[in-house]
Amino acid sequence: MLHTYWFWLIIVSLGFVLLERLRPWRQQRLLRPQFGQDLVWLALNGHVAGLALGFVFAAGATAALKATAAIGAPDPQTLQLIAHWPLWLQGITALIAKDFLEFGVHNLLHRIPILWRFHQVHHSIQHMDWIGNFRFHWMEIIIYKSLTWLPLIMLGTNEFVLFILAIIVTAIGHHNHSNLNVGWGPFKYVLNSPRFHLWHHDRILRRAHDGAPAHGCNFAIVFTCWDWIFGTAYYPKDGSTPARLGFPTDEQFPSSLIGRMIAPFIPRRNKTKTQVAE
Repeated sequence: MLHTYWFWLIIVSLGFVLLERLRPWRQQRLLRPQFGQDLVWLALNGHVAGLALGFVFAAGATAALKATAAIGAPDPQTLQLIAHWPLWLQGITALIAKDFLEFGVHNLLHRIPILWRFHQVHHSIQHMDWIGNFRFHWMEIIIYKSLTWLPLIMLGTNEFVLFILAIIVTAIGHHNHSNLNVGWGPFKYVLNSPRFHLWHHDRILRRAHDGAPAHGCNFAIVFTCWDWIFGTAYYPKDGSTPARLGFPTDEQFPSSLIGRMIAPFIPRRNKTKTQVAE
């Protein structure tokens, strides 16, 4: 049981339920609107989709080995540059590399219209707490997770390191979305927090600099330094919070589980500029 991701997902989730009851940031009921639906997203994206992704990765790796052997190409295992490193060094390297990749892919989810249509499911959140971390469309697992986890596998990262990394990233994701008043003070330039990430879910989808295209801000997952370096950070000094969470035209977006799953595949009529990754 200790070696299953599902077990640790439950433990981490229950931990944040307790923390939000003990030290809530905003007055918000545990069973807030759409909490039940988010439990389904948690089950789907935390377990079922994870198993499916693992199967796809394993099948893909096997197919890649057979294909390269058939055409006489170099063995993919020669790319496993960190396979012989100490586990602690693999872990640090994998965490930094994965976080930078996620920052880049997260940017693309907001800038490319077809990707934004899937990412809108996550930005349909209007009552933020830890469980919002798992409200995302299953296509993001194929796009987002594949582009961030596959490179680590190809580099030869140890399976145990990947398992621990998955638990750590889950805890950090829960924390960033949680209803906890944490900002990290001067460390805001390095570490993500609920106060920093909440602005990512601002309905205005603002940018750090006035006049810049409104593709969003605060794309970081773990290390906010990427946002500060690339000019996508927004963190008001007055400690204010967004007036409303969501995205432009979210009133036209389905509110049901099935509706949100199929919405990205349905052609839209009377498309406006604000519907394109704004």
